[in-house]
Amino acid sequence: MALLTTDRLTVRDWSPDDAHEALAVYGAPEVIRGLSPAVKRIENEEGMRSLLESWVRDRDTLAPPLGRWAIVRTSDQRVIGGLSLRYLPPDEEDIEIGWQLAPDVWGHGYATEAGRELARWAFSIGAHELVAVVRVDNERGAATAKRLGMQWVGETDKYYETRLNVYRLWPSDLTEASEGDAFGR
Repeated sequence: MALLTTDRLTVRDWSPDDAHEALAVYGAPEVIRGLSPAVKRIENEEGMRSLLESWVRDRDTLAPPLGRWAIVRTSDQRVIGGLSLRYLPPDEEDIEIGWQLAPDVWGHGYATEAGRELARWAFSIGAHELVAVVRVDNERGAATAKRLGMQWVGETDKYYETRLNVYRLWPSDLTEASEGDAFGR
């Protein structure tokens, strides 16, 4: 069932049946290098299926707008990535927006498009601000945050005991970013 749709994408719940395509995302070393917190690369479909099953179990315990979702490309129904909204440790006050894409689909604006729709939805149901934490050397992640309209706040080691760049997004920033980019990417 679709949570959100754009002209090119559907954002929907994960299913254990997505393991093969999800492995192309979460099994890719170039994706794993950019994740915060640091996680081990998923090695095989069995491991990916197990992780997806845990995300499905967690889904019912999370209050909206929190959750994890698959990004599906409409043209071929391929799962090309994932999105998440979750509380950041240690205080669980800030809501982090996260995005990951399979490396072979980088550079097409999918993360920005899906992230923008997810942010709109989160703001429409009561989120006041969203945060992205990006590894200092993750230029692609920082560029996506900026395309979403996020403002750089600074560096911190507050989250995950790792030096990270922090970006914040308020509803007005999202509106300004959308108006400044006719293609929404």
